[in-house]
Amino acid sequence: MSADHPLVAILDDEPEIRRMLSDALEEAGFRTTCYARATEFEVGLKRSSPDVCLVDLGLPDRDGLALVHRLALESGAAIIIISGRAQVQDRVTGLELGADDYIIKPFDPAEVVARIRARLRKGRSESPAHAQTARFAGWTAHFDRYLLVAEDGAETSFSHAEGEVLRLFLESPNRLITRAQMQESLGGAAGESFDRAMDVRISRLRTKLREDPKNPRLIKTIYGAGYIFLGEVRWS
Repeated sequence: MSADHPLVAILDDEPEIRRMLSDALEEAGFRTTCYARATEFEVGLKRSSPDVCLVDLGLPDRDGLALVHRLALESGAAIIIISGRAQVQDRVTGLELGADDYIIKPFDPAEVVARIRARLRKGRSESPAHAQTARFAGWTAHFDRYLLVAEDGAETSFSHAEGEVLRLFLESPNRLITRAQMQESLGGAAGESFDRAMDVRISRLRTKLREDPKNPRLIKTIYGAGYIFLGEVRWS
């Protein structure tokens, strides 16, 4: 990757969107290549290795989600979906298949530039292992004090065990975390007792985060696979 001028590949069948994104990104110091079809995009990947791929899901010649999944398996690039599909399940599916971020149309090009910079910055930085404060979705988590502070200022304490799970989610937002990954990260013997313990911790966290138990918006269960934490996270 060129640290000074990263390459962004844009795949979208709408010429206005390609032009808008390319202009904004090049003005911000990125290099860009643009494609209208998946077949052109795949040929382009053989000639160059982009740092970031912006992929629309509504492609005329290929299923966008299948392409995202293939890119996640075969490419080292960050993958950001740009799509008019605004349902939570669409976001969950895209992230589960390997996308690093999901931006809903219509969008401001400045937001796309900011998201790309954030993704590249995250890729270069170390894990926030020593950071003690995380901000997300109106909440602030103080891990040094085991305290959650809501947007309205209300404070709720959490246990060390709950904090371990919350930190795991916040360190890997918008990515699938499997039960096996949780067991490896948090320790303990894999099995039914570990699964029950995780279920209890996650249930308590959802309650403290004022989640609707029937339709949680932050900690999503992917049945048979694991969990995804949906949201942007800032550490300090």
